[in-house]
This record gives sequence, structure tokens and C-alpha cells, in this order.
Amino acid sequence: MKIIKQLCIPFFILSVATTVSAADKDFEDLRSDNVSSDWRLSKNDKRHDIKVFIKNEEGKSIRSFRVEAAFDAPIETVARVQGDVENYIKWYFEVLEVKLLRKVSDREYIFYMVHDAPVGMPDRDVVLKATIEPMTSHKPFIVVKMNALPDFIPAKAPYVRMQAENYVIKISPISKERTLLEAEGYIDPGGVAPSWAVNFVQGKGPYTNMMGMRRMVELPQYRNAKTPLPYAFFE
Repeated sequence: MKIIKQLCIPFFILSVATTVSAADKDFEDLRSDNVSSDWRLSKNDKRHDIKVFIKNEEGKSIRSFRVEAAFDAPIETVARVQGDVENYIKWYFEVLEVKLLRKVSDREYIFYMVHDAPVGMPDRDVVLKATIEPMTSHKPFIVVKMNALPDFIPAKAPYVRMQAENYVIKISPISKERTLLEAEGYIDPGGVAPSWAVNFVQGKGPYTNMMGMRRMVELPQYRNAKTPLPYAFFE
């Protein structure tokens, strides 16, 4: 599968409690340089159909990650959750604020998020541009590309502006009532942040967000919605 150049599910998907409770093996792995430049399975939750992979990228101290998750929901339901920007706060872990800044078109929007950072680190904010490539009769999946726009609006103290939260999401129907979401990417949190801590988030964050998406697709406001989709996910 060829998608997905870079995904970043928000950096600050990590609370202090999560950090403290992590197994020693996790920290040893995160500090190690032995992770292959090929994708390595980091977490395999067979019960919830979620897999997380990590790999080293040449010239980067922060690893890339990929996540795959299957949901018992139609593709339209998953797309509806993905397009409901201002409700990301309900399922993106450690997001403090979300605001839609501009709907550029039916296939492009720009939004702002604030991520809660662990104690001792300033919170981060980011501006992201989403570009949608709709599902068509010749392309049986949706692609959503996210790219950071660090200079779109002025940085606001006390936040540190993220320089990259770039990722791509591919949403494909498995069947009429089941959907596969795949995402891959990389982040640059800006400011000072130890790479091992960011790498820890890269491993834990995608899984947490997929569990959040799993919860959201069960809500009647998405599953039973009769209103038009907010963006052109289908052509």
C-alpha cells in the first residue's frame, strides 16, 4: 500500500501518569538506536483490531509511525467523524482546544489545535491544513493529507508552535459495515523536547486515537446521521 508519507497524531497524546507507568522495556527501546529502518510492529491489539508500527528515518532522531485499525462501521461514518473538526477534542488524547479557522473548499480546511504537554514542558499549538482526495469509482478509498502551517497565524505565548504534524490517512471499506483506517507520519514538536519522550508518544498516541475513533463511530450522531457530510469525501 502506498499512501501516506507522514502522519502525526498529536504529539501530546501523553500524560505524566502514562509516562510514569510505562514499562522499563518501553524506555529501553525508546532510547535505543536498534530500531530498524524498516517498519517494526510496536503494538498489536487483536481484540480491537489495532496495530502500531515504528521505524527510524535516516537523518532524524524522532521516529515515524504507522497505525492500522479496523472499525465495525460504514466508511461514511468514519469519514463523518474525521470531518467533524471541532469534536476532535472528544477523542484526540490530550487536546485542550480545537478551532476550525477556515473552510477553504469542500476538499480543504485549516484548523488550530492546542496539545497538553507533560508537566514541566510548555503546551504546544499547531495549525494544520487538511486536503481531501475523495473516494471515486476508480479509487476505492479516501485519502486525507494533513500538513502543518506554522506561520499561518502568529504564535501565542505560552504555547510552543509545532513545526510539523504532517500525516496522511487512508480510509478504505472492508465491507458495507466495516472500515479500515491506515495512517502514517511524523512530527516536529518545536522547542525543546527529548527525542526519546517524543518517540514514546509516537508509539502510544496513534493507538489511543484509534481507540477514540472506535468510540466515536458508535455514537448515533455519526452512525445515524442524515445530514450531508461536511466535506467531499466521496465523488
